[in-house]
Amino acid sequence: MVFESLSDKLQNTLQNLRGKGKLSEKDIDAAMREVKLALLEADVNFRVVKDFVKTVKERALGKEVLESLTPGQQVIKIVNEELTNLMGTSEVKIDFSKKPTVIMMCGLQGAGKTTTSGKLANKLKKDGKRPLLVACDVYRPAAIKQLQVVGKSVDTPVFTMGDKISPVDISKAALEHAKKNGNDVVIIDTAGRLHIDETLMKELQDIHDALEPSEVLLVLDAMTGQDAVNVADTFDDMLKLTGVILTKLDGDARGGAALSIRSVTDVPIKFIASGEKMDNIEVFHPDRMASRILGMGDVLSLIEKAQTAVDDKKAKELEEKLRKSTFTFEDFLDQMQQMKNMGPLEDIIGMIPGMNSKALKGISLPENEFAKVEAMILSMTKKERQKPEIIDSSRRKRIAKGSGTSPADVNKLIKQFKDMRKMMKQFGNMSKTMGKRKFKLPFSF
Repeated sequence: MVFESLSDKLQNTLQNLRGKGKLSEKDIDAAMREVKLALLEADVNFRVVKDFVKTVKERALGKEVLESLTPGQQVIKIVNEELTNLMGTSEVKIDFSKKPTVIMMCGLQGAGKTTTSGKLANKLKKDGKRPLLVACDVYRPAAIKQLQVVGKSVDTPVFTMGDKISPVDISKAALEHAKKNGNDVVIIDTAGRLHIDETLMKELQDIHDALEPSEVLLVLDAMTGQDAVNVADTFDDMLKLTGVILTKLDGDARGGAALSIRSVTDVPIKFIASGEKMDNIEVFHPDRMASRILGMGDVLSLIEKAQTAVDDKKAKELEEKLRKSTFTFEDFLDQMQQMKNMGPLEDIIGMIPGMNSKALKGISLPENEFAKVEAMILSMTKKERQKPEIIDSSRRKRIAKGSGTSPADVNKLIKQFKDMRKMMKQFGNMSKTMGKRKFKLPFSF
């Protein structure tokens, strides 16, 4: 989970305040000391931590808290608001006013620019855009090939001119190509470079001057920690950044970079990326992230994920099947696959208000468990999937052999399925007893 370590510490500290009927200055001082340590351990910039703690303390000692019926909750509310302010208050959208919109991707070597360019193209495609990926990394071996593979995986065209042409000329030609072929977004994948390499930084400036991009996005590895702020500062001085994309957030439990960048550089975080899949990129919402860090959930992101992953037509068909008690293993498999599309179970449940990260330990269903269940269902005949009651002992042995599992695993799956079907039948019966009132299923997958 993103910011796991920081989230745990802040939640524990603030939990101690929640239950108190009255807060003294001593209580607030002790809490702020713990908050300060948690932020510093998360690799948040010292100056940022100092200002944050000072602001929260000043507000916490004000009338709105001390005269409140629930002072502990008021302090948590203040911490939530200040965390949101720290990360930028609200989301900052991509500027699509120019046609085609040129997005220039830059960053250090190994930050994940090429993969992130593909992820961004994939996201923009889903939003109705027609992106074009441009291979301007002519230095790294196989960089062009990598972008072509990435482009193919997200069904997006890739413009290349080999590694003998200058990146400036490639980017100019790509823009003309986009205009002729109706691509409304041009994503320039530049070569990774050290921010102290003057020659390569000059090349970026030349591309910038030639194309005048709408967006200059710095791709930053979240695990860079404090140095991420220095990198952002240097690139901003040279190119005037319009935003940051933080990558590899799944590998960094600290997350200090995300909390420092906006405050120090005044450059907004526009996207965050985690995981290896091409749809593992999301718009950065400071208010939602602050809620997640403090264990308050993120219902809006959960709804957006569900809307993306769940097929409305299939959901209606499922509802009808549940009413008629005709739910089969085929339906079960379909729902399971849709749920997988929403991402790790731990992250999904973490978006539900009131769920804390500690309680989620061990709850996530490993990928191989999904695969195991999938293999068992696919090893059944069509008739067995539609009528599970015909699966006798010999059929169970065959299914186990065909899926590389044991008969005990098959027995367990069938029992769970029967229990689930029984429960769903009860939901269907409930809907009938509610008369004219419309009954809505308590789940969407």
